[in-house]
Amino acid sequence: MEEEISESSDISLRPLQLSDLDDFMVWASDDRVSRFCTWNTYTSREAALNYIKETVIPHPWYRAICLKNRVVGAISVNKPRSGDDDSCRGELGYALAAKYWGRGIATRAVKLVVSSIFKDWPHLVRLEALVDVENIGSQRVLEKVGFQKEGVLRKYLIVKGRILDLVIYSLLSTDLKFVT
Repeated sequence: MEEEISESSDISLRPLQLSDLDDFMVWASDDRVSRFCTWNTYTSREAALNYIKETVIPHPWYRAICLKNRVVGAISVNKPRSGDDDSCRGELGYALAAKYWGRGIATRAVKLVVSSIFKDWPHLVRLEALVDVENIGSQRVLEKVGFQKEGVLRKYLIVKGRILDLVIYSLLSTDLKFVT
């Protein structure tokens, strides 16, 4: 296991830009990274560029995860799938280049989101994350940050032709005083 990144290291979040395409392709074209994501592995720079232009840039809360200002992943908060525009819930999702797994970067990125999302979106009361039951690493990230495991949603979602069991985690705005 690689050495964990310290809290004081240069991990930051910023908007993803078209000029980040090469760094984006490093992890978005990796089947290991996309395995637990709803999106398919990017095999074309043109498709990735279109995704950044049409989905990422206009997205209300999508950030690049940067290590020393180099994009090594992405993290976003989406409105829930229910389509309720005034929802008090947001859904957290993230992906990180495989070479940085196990080093505390995803944990730090999630902490950065938690420290700002409830201020950025004052209507938000609940931040939730749905994680494939097989994605133990992501479950550990959420637990380290203070998310509560609420249970397993059996046969909850079809992704890439597979019917998945998902673990649901949540963090409430009132939980923030307990998050370190």
